[in-house]
Amino acid sequence: MTVMGIDLAASERKASGVCLLRGKRVKTLLLHTDDELVALAKRVRPALIAIDAPLSLPPDRKSIHDRTGTHLRFCDRELLRRGIRFFPVTLGAMRSLTERGIRLKERLQGEGFRVVEVFPGGAQDVLGLPRKHHNLDGLREGLRRLGLRGIPDDATHDELDAVTAAYVGWLFLNGRGEVLGEERDGIVMPLPSPFIAVKLKQRAR
Repeated sequence: MTVMGIDLAASERKASGVCLLRGKRVKTLLLHTDDELVALAKRVRPALIAIDAPLSLPPDRKSIHDRTGTHLRFCDRELLRRGIRFFPVTLGAMRSLTERGIRLKERLQGEGFRVVEVFPGGAQDVLGLPRKHHNLDGLREGLRRLGLRGIPDDATHDELDAVTAAYVGWLFLNGRGEVLGEERDGIVMPLPSPFIAVKLKQRAR
């Protein structure tokens, strides 16, 4: 069973981190265009594609350019309730990322793939790992301690977030993840350990 994780960039001019996770064996790479991402998925045929990008809009917005309506989805509100920090889909550069994410999701689903939204930064909080901007080496070693093999010593922060995305997808397929909201417009997260859940709850107060 292969899971494909994508740390999607807002623009095709920038590299997106990609991880192919087979069991606990990792392969990472960097790709730029939607065509490249779709071609890789069609070649590998993953059981699940987990994308680090917003893949849906707040329910009362017709498009990302709609300036009316709410800024948060149900899954976003649940992240807030759990004390997990994130950028809303309607904020600044997130609009471009959201637009690309929705477009890529629709294209991949049109090819028959199961696609879910993930949030590596939030997942790293739940798993007790440092986020990439805080401690890149610590994140790399933390992912290795989870049993993931083959993570390169020179893996970029985009690739490490893609590894996290793929791992969350793997957890979800193995009954160790949950969806905040519905799968079509929610976020897949790891099930928290009791210790980490207490820390997150304390942070939310």
